[in-house]
Amino acid sequence: MPSFGDPRAEVLIIGLAPAALGGNRTGRMFTGDSSGDWLIKASYELKFANRQTSDHRDDGLVLSNVYITSVIRCAPPDNTPLRSEIENCSKYLLKELRVLKSVRIVLTLGLIAFNTYRRVCQLEPAVFRHGKTYSINKNNTLVASYHPSRQNTNTGRLTWNMWISIFRTVRMLLMSGSN
Repeated sequence: MPSFGDPRAEVLIIGLAPAALGGNRTGRMFTGDSSGDWLIKASYELKFANRQTSDHRDDGLVLSNVYITSVIRCAPPDNTPLRSEIENCSKYLLKELRVLKSVRIVLTLGLIAFNTYRRVCQLEPAVFRHGKTYSINKNNTLVASYHPSRQNTNTGRLTWNMWISIFRTVRMLLMSGSN
């Protein structure tokens, strides 16, 4: 499944994988499922998207200053990717990172995205903590968030206030011009 968004984006969002009932069905990641609903609504509220919903690939959604990708390019069985799947798909993430020259802020959704990003970029290990920002270098910042999966949102592990706060942090980092 291909990534999508603004190729000149300063914000890169990395999720886990296209959802079986979302991306696999609609042809675009974070589209047509509850995780996508949360992502697109927050993007809209912080002016990264032109609409607050996305239910199919040709619905008119346009992202501004945001590019969305994932660690895995297909829906893993039981939503649990094998290490070999992560390794096989990491080359695509690494190629995207090389092409996306304007990225200053990387928002990782979940522990697997966080660890995979740090590994492919050969960054020092760090402890994942929702809402924490990590300086990558003088120009780049990593922001960690829980994934907006139903498992996290239905249990209250990730609330809407926690989620929108992540996007406000990203917007603030962009506006400040310094990370």
